[in-house]
Amino acid sequence: MAREERSERHGKEEGSELIDKLVSINRVAKVVKGGRRFGFAALVVVGDGKGKVGYGSGKAKEVSDAMRKALDSAKKSMVRIPLREGRTLHHDLYGRFGAGKVIIRTAPVGTGIIAGGPMRAVFEALGVQDVVAKSVGTSNPHNMLKATFDALDSMKSPRAIAAKRGKKVGDIVERREGEKDKSKKTDVKE
Repeated sequence: MAREERSERHGKEEGSELIDKLVSINRVAKVVKGGRRFGFAALVVVGDGKGKVGYGSGKAKEVSDAMRKALDSAKKSMVRIPLREGRTLHHDLYGRFGAGKVIIRTAPVGTGIIAGGPMRAVFEALGVQDVVAKSVGTSNPHNMLKATFDALDSMKSPRAIAAKRGKKVGDIVERREGEKDKSKKTDVKE
């Protein structure tokens, strides 16, 4: 009993700053001589709502133990994802894992989170407010999560690219806007 109280108190302390979303629970049965033995597998996404997110899975004989193990695993695997204006992504992304493929696009203010299932949980925990996402292929939550994280791992902020190239952020952003203006001018001439 004391062990449960300690884990609840520990969860409340960290729960105030972390957002956790249960993605799926899978019940599995093992047939033995006396009947069936049930086990549970939980898949959880954890984030701080400010650009850090992680996922984890846990297995146990009880749902609560499986969720606790999944939460611990998710907290260990948290990664920082750069966000633009704290509300959306810097650029469009594509990720895949196995048969799971995801396409993630930035969106203007007020769009909201247009994504389904496990991807919605990731974006809510991450703190993204405007994004459009589509999953193609499998609907297996494990593969969808891994494909989403594959895409998010490829996210580069203008600041990181500028540092890598030895330029200023303004040079890179201006060039990007300048290319759009040049393409408009060429369309008008033709």
